[in-house]
Amino acid sequence: MNIKRFLKDWSLPLSLVTGAVCYFFGRSLGLSTQARETILESINYIQPTLIFCMLALTFCRIRLQDMRLKGWQWWLLAFQAGVATLFCLLHETTEDSSSHVFLQSMMLLFLCPTATAAAVVTAKLDGNVGSLAAYTMLINLAAAVLISAYSPLVNPTGGLSFWLSFWMIIRKVFPLLIGPMLAGLIIRRFSPTLLHWLTSIPDLAFYLWLVSSSLAIAVTTRILVHAEVSWLLCLLILIGSLVACFMQFATGRLVGRRYEEAVTAGQACGQKNTVLAIWVGYTFLDPLTSVAGGFYTIWHNVFNAWQLYKRNQPRK
Repeated sequence: MNIKRFLKDWSLPLSLVTGAVCYFFGRSLGLSTQARETILESINYIQPTLIFCMLALTFCRIRLQDMRLKGWQWWLLAFQAGVATLFCLLHETTEDSSSHVFLQSMMLLFLCPTATAAAVVTAKLDGNVGSLAAYTMLINLAAAVLISAYSPLVNPTGGLSFWLSFWMIIRKVFPLLIGPMLAGLIIRRFSPTLLHWLTSIPDLAFYLWLVSSSLAIAVTTRILVHAEVSWLLCLLILIGSLVACFMQFATGRLVGRRYEEAVTAGQACGQKNTVLAIWVGYTFLDPLTSVAGGFYTIWHNVFNAWQLYKRNQPRK
């Protein structure tokens, strides 16, 4: 077996397995509460740093004029907002607590914006990174508005106003969008030597993404292990998140195909900022909805692993 080919084809699955194994290994060590909190706090700093570096590297390769709004972006925005609104309305028709958690979970998975790291996978799949970056900005702004509007309806005990919720979400997501974009533009404009050096390192952003994905799976595994959710509800959210993942990747590719950007639109609609989804679940909705973000992390990474595997196969 060609080891280099194996590692290239299965790099993402290996990073996901590594993340889960690292969590269980760390758990078996019996670390003190303070040590565990220190590790979690470190991850909370490392992940945004990796994302910032990945995006900065990506923006080094695109120009501001490449970030154009196109028809498929508005269709996908309407699709995600429409399905999320439907789940919000269904939530208002039931009083069962388990149904509330499930419907809030589904609403969250459709409201959740595009992952900032989606640009890395899109580039590997030969998609249009400029179009994806434009949609990422658009859907993050729309998600901040809709989450702020819907969360008081489905979770009135949260006690947060629309504007406070909106500001909390914007403050969390936009620094990791605007900052790397500015860094990339500054490097392109004022440091061609640094630009050449950064862009000459093959797949640097991809390798950073693999590390980030491994950390994300470790955190996801911890959330799923400690979640106090009944097995039936957990199974429903598991299946629901899988269906949501399939629907959004499929819809994105179907709509994008009409604009000759199937890969780009598929990643824009299907690859989610699950770290944000988990945080929104804890902060604005029933905390049990964070399980949905954890499951979705697994599904969209499995689909990306399959796409990358197919992409790396020799063309006949």
